[in-house]
Amino acid sequence: MPPTDPGPHRAIVIGGGIGGLTAALALHRQGIPVTVHERAASLEPVGAGLAIAPNALRALDRLGVGPRLRALAAPHPAVGVRHPSGRWLARTSTAAVEAHFGDPIAAVARADVIAALVDALPEGTVRTGSPAAVIDPGDDRQPAVVRTTDGDRPAGLVVAADGIRSATRGLLFPEHPGPRYSGFTTWRSVVTPDRRPAAAGEVWGPGRLAGTVPLADGRVYVYGAALAPAGARAGSEHAELQRLYGDWCAPVPQLFALAEPERVLRNDVWDLADPLPAHHHGRVALLGDAAHAMCPFLGQGACQAIEDAVVLASLLTPTADPVTALPAYTATRLPRTTAVVTASRRTGSLIALRTPAATLLRTTALTLAGLLPARTLLRRSAPIYDWQPPALAAEG
Repeated sequence: MPPTDPGPHRAIVIGGGIGGLTAALALHRQGIPVTVHERAASLEPVGAGLAIAPNALRALDRLGVGPRLRALAAPHPAVGVRHPSGRWLARTSTAAVEAHFGDPIAAVARADVIAALVDALPEGTVRTGSPAAVIDPGDDRQPAVVRTTDGDRPAGLVVAADGIRSATRGLLFPEHPGPRYSGFTTWRSVVTPDRRPAAAGEVWGPGRLAGTVPLADGRVYVYGAALAPAGARAGSEHAELQRLYGDWCAPVPQLFALAEPERVLRNDVWDLADPLPAHHHGRVALLGDAAHAMCPFLGQGACQAIEDAVVLASLLTPTADPVTALPAYTATRLPRTTAVVTASRRTGSLIALRTPAATLLRTTALTLAGLLPARTLLRRSAPIYDWQPPALAAEG
């Protein structure tokens, strides 16, 4: 017999990352009962730091957790791009960013974001060590069915935030080619130097970059990205960072040297270069990397997942049927996320330049851009940063 129909009210979220937890909180604030199933035994954040751009910060404000994260963000005066020699190519003040967009870029640890979201949810909402999989997406007559360790569970709505290798995406769209390797691998860590760098920013070299982001409590999020074959690994990733960045300008090599070898995370970068035909099917909505995995070069991966969550919840109320509401989710999110995926990949193509002639042209272009008024540079980010979240019914 099929599971009992719960009606359109109950939701199941698959995946306890930032996107899944944000979706759970947004649905909860809409008055929709929700349970999060996370495969891992605990909510250990994948990654180290996160720069929450104005578009995502406004969405988190809608959910009541924005002020907590703003308070945790470490202030720093400037952000920009440098040459490996240390010369600034282009930069602007963080005050100018906030003045232009009305909100700052809040740099926080991923663990702090996850903690803020979990603390805002009712106790028992998140179930760790609880893998779940969609076995039936449902339709206008039947609920979706999710297989859990406790048995098959019906759901009026399923939010699949199960990552770049999403099994749900494969079930819903089996003909889609899936993620492609971008050509880049990345390293990430959080360190505590004697003195934090005065500014956040990136250093671009031939086929690779490094970035530093000051966090709270004296910590610094440091990361690198470089062209490499998919699946390649070094005997010591810590030593590999010294090989790639040891002769770059301070504080990049010094910060990488401080990283604890066992805490250096290395991940290849895959993205959904081919857009999905939709971000939903039946009673299932795909969210975050499951729907639109992107290269990290615009810092929008988690930010777009946060946007997804608030938009999805805004279309649903305890009396709304997800089957009729989800097409609007696709119509709203698919064009925007496709544009951001494309822009992120294009930025990666600039970083990938390696020949002396190509890197000289890139350096010249960045230098000329750095001579433009700050408002001109900031306008280039407006299509992403100016996004405003929809109102939630819970706000009245």
